[in-house]
Amino acid sequence: MTSDPLPDPPSGDAATLASGLRLAVSRITRRLRQTHAVGDVSLSGVSVLARLGGDGPDSPGSLAELEHVRPQAMAATLAALEERGLVRRGQDAADGRRAVITITEEGRKVLVERRSESVQRLTDVLGGEFTPAERDVLASVLPLLHRLAERL
Repeated sequence: MTSDPLPDPPSGDAATLASGLRLAVSRITRRLRQTHAVGDVSLSGVSVLARLGGDGPDSPGSLAELEHVRPQAMAATLAALEERGLVRRGQDAADGRRAVITITEEGRKVLVERRSESVQRLTDVLGGEFTPAERDVLASVLPLLHRLAERL
């Protein structure tokens, strides 16, 4: 396996840093996605499952807002998840006109399996090819990356 040439480290300007971050995150995401079987749950589907698994049931409109997607895109994601039995649609007890989406037990299983595969792949690479000092550097930027993700 050949490794991609490393780009020059970004300078301090925001545009160069943004470009470098986008490239690195895209490569990581693409390579993790490649490890999953064809027909597996989409990244947007996994994100919705993770949100429902962590935060509990929610409405389609709220999920669209939280995921920063259009309601139509969320409807398509939820339809695919429902079709596979990974989420269940019900009515809000307080407002019967409002739908509430809940993760199913099968959805939780898929989420755990997906996380386990990705985490194991990352663990293997980080443990085998990165020094303890390099892992410490990566760990030190995690709070910044989480903050960046929340602001986007």
